[in-house]
Amino acid sequence: MSNATKTLAVAGAVAAALGAVSLGGADVAHAQAKEKCFGISLAGANDCAAGPGTTCAGTSTVDYQGNAWTLVPSGDCEKFATGAGGDFELPALADGTDRKGSLDELQRDLPAA
Repeated sequence: MSNATKTLAVAGAVAAALGAVSLGGADVAHAQAKEKCFGISLAGANDCAAGPGTTCAGTSTVDYQGNAWTLVPSGDCEKFATGAGGDFELPALADGTDRKGSLDELQRDLPAA
């Protein structure tokens, strides 16, 4: 088998494999269920929604802004909490109260009006 034939065979196999990973046009990496998690993103790192006067992604102005959300794998949002450990650790609020991620918009850590 010539090198050109081998290259063509490998390219065909790769194309077939990529086609097999497709789910109705969405690839598997994006097919995993996601949920909006409020109050976990750092300033300027939210995916969308950051309250009145903002446009969308990257517009939050306060760390852990309660009305800004970030997409996380389904089931992970409520793992983000004070003392959670690892990738899910959030600092406590200034008064020592636990800070947690929420599936609903929060009224904490909002920018000053």
